[in-house]
Amino acid sequence: MDTILSPLYYAVSWIIVQFHSFYSLIFDENSGAAWGLSIVSLVVLIRICLIPLFVKQIKSTRNMQALQPKMKAIQERYKSDKQRQSEEMMKLYKETGTNPLSSCLPILAQSPFFISLYQVLSHIANNQTVGVINQSLLESAQKAHIFGAPLAAKFLDTPEKIQSLGASVTDVRVVTVIMIVLMSASQFYTQRQLMTKNVDLTVKTPFMQQQKMLMYVFPIMFAVFGIGFPGFPVGVLLYWLTTNVWTMGQQMFVIRRNPTPGSKAFEERQQRLRAKGKLKEDPAEVEAKKVAEEARQNRQQPKRQSKSQRQTQPTTTGGAKQAGGSKPAGGAGAQRRTRAGAGAGASDVSGADASKKQSLEKQAPQDSKPKGGSSASGSRNAKSGQRKGQQRPKHPSKK
Repeated sequence: MDTILSPLYYAVSWIIVQFHSFYSLIFDENSGAAWGLSIVSLVVLIRICLIPLFVKQIKSTRNMQALQPKMKAIQERYKSDKQRQSEEMMKLYKETGTNPLSSCLPILAQSPFFISLYQVLSHIANNQTVGVINQSLLESAQKAHIFGAPLAAKFLDTPEKIQSLGASVTDVRVVTVIMIVLMSASQFYTQRQLMTKNVDLTVKTPFMQQQKMLMYVFPIMFAVFGIGFPGFPVGVLLYWLTTNVWTMGQQMFVIRRNPTPGSKAFEERQQRLRAKGKLKEDPAEVEAKKVAEEARQNRQQPKRQSKSQRQTQPTTTGGAKQAGGSKPAGGAGAQRRTRAGAGAGASDVSGADASKKQSLEKQAPQDSKPKGGSSASGSRNAKSGQRKGQQRPKHPSKK
């Protein structure tokens, strides 16, 4: 590992020494302020160089958020064919120009510098020269303390090792715990700010669940690594705390100036631009919003009623219905009488027709009776035949 990263050891140590030479003009060269500000300046320099990667990370994250519904559809469609699913995913990434690893680029780019700084401080703690740090600079760095804790001291260092660096166990552990708490809190706040303000809440995607999980996992992970194995020196904790504060401020700037469409921060930005008159909206949309707001303000809530009022209200309405129903009684009676008169007239006409029919039957010849009888018998036979045809067949056992 030392052989592979030895060029980075020289680069990191050289940058720190250059900043230390500058701050030694203001502070004591053996003070924690000179060495601590050198580490902070190293972080600032690295993060300035990583700004293009940060912009690419923002674009990649937003593209991944927009692609989540399509990715979920591909997974559901080809859930039994993993190879086809991977091919369709790669095709979707290529068509949209999205790289899933772009969101991890700033962290991956910082990792070599982080490891190099860790190794440089470990060499200083073990009284070993590294990179461009010679023996005189090594002794000066060992004397540097931040709030009583040496830059190369760790939380789990033995009392003998801490005393050899010119400090007490209590000072080292108090300072390391405070820095670890601040580091974890800044990491949690940064992730929470991203989840609550810069995420489109109208679209529920697995990406949101992933970010929510990372919001709790990262602070716990850094707290465990900072205190336990491998244990971060005070200088590394200072480096990581500084980079977390930089990330938090950089993200606040991006959320305010260029928020994700559909997010809470985007709505707040639209309101600010609208208040300043810099946002031009469609007149039809403005009129629709105005009408909706007026309707909401003019809407009246139903008055609250007691139990006795709710019980008396149906009785009153029932009485009103009865009173209203008694009015058309006369009209209904007149209609019934009219119908009865019409029925009586119809019965008189039908009676006259019946008497004429009887007189014609009496005048008919007597020889027509057999014909009528035969027809009657024929109709009876036909009916009996119909009845016989409609009967169910008997069971074979009963035959």
